[in-house]
Amino acid sequence: MTQRSAILAALAFLMPALVSVFLLRLWPAAVAVNTSLIPPGGGGYSLENFRYIFTDPVFLNSLKVTIVFLLIVNPLQIAISLALALLMNTMVPLIGFWRTVILLPVAIPQSVSAVVWGVALRPDGLVNAVLVALGMEPQRFLTSSDQALASIILIVSWIGVGYWMTFILAGLQDIPKSLYEAVRIDGANRWQQFRFVTLPQLRRPLTFVLVANTVANFLIFAPVQILTAGGPEGSTDLIMNTVYTQAFIISDPESAAASTVVLVGVVLLIVILQFRLMRAEDSNE
Repeated sequence: MTQRSAILAALAFLMPALVSVFLLRLWPAAVAVNTSLIPPGGGGYSLENFRYIFTDPVFLNSLKVTIVFLLIVNPLQIAISLALALLMNTMVPLIGFWRTVILLPVAIPQSVSAVVWGVALRPDGLVNAVLVALGMEPQRFLTSSDQALASIILIVSWIGVGYWMTFILAGLQDIPKSLYEAVRIDGANRWQQFRFVTLPQLRRPLTFVLVANTVANFLIFAPVQILTAGGPEGSTDLIMNTVYTQAFIISDPESAAASTVVLVGVVLLIVILQFRLMRAEDSNE
């Protein structure tokens, strides 16, 4: 086979993937950017849609709610995933059963999980029944502006921690046992082993989980739409829900496209900053 025919064969195999990327990623992105620059009255291009959304209290509230959501849910999910991975990396009885239980929410569609939690957290649901049986007051988990976001964070964490645990667990199992043996000989206790061996060796898996988890949580939509639709009083109005409302409820595709461009820009900025921090740490070693 000549070099030319080898290149043509490689292109033929790559073509379905390239066409899919173009049709499902690049083309929709180009359409969104183009739509975001079309003013409401038409006629050329302008930044009017961006000026509008940055003066729209609904969009500004969704940005604030999304940032608060991320600042809480990201550390919470990573901490729980790390704790579960450390536990699953030990000789726990019935380890296969517990791994199945932890990973079960990953196999369930988010919409189904949201419906199940919605039933459990209703005023007359299972959770409140347990609270009343324990002599406590029933709570308005999804209908209170003070509790709704915390309830969404709980549900999203329940859905995601098993998935992120698998990456951290894989990183734990790649750490050479000789490193632990060496520090134990030097008299290191369990905390020192975790601090000076486990965490440094998990830097790359944890960085991947941090970046991927950040992107995934920016795009959370189904639990919010099914359980609260952004309410009550906008307390759970994450930015993806705002984009959906702009595009399909109030039929304002230009504002929805502008909001999407802002969302992608914020996600890219955060991902770039996280990778820069990772490279800076690697260069300091």
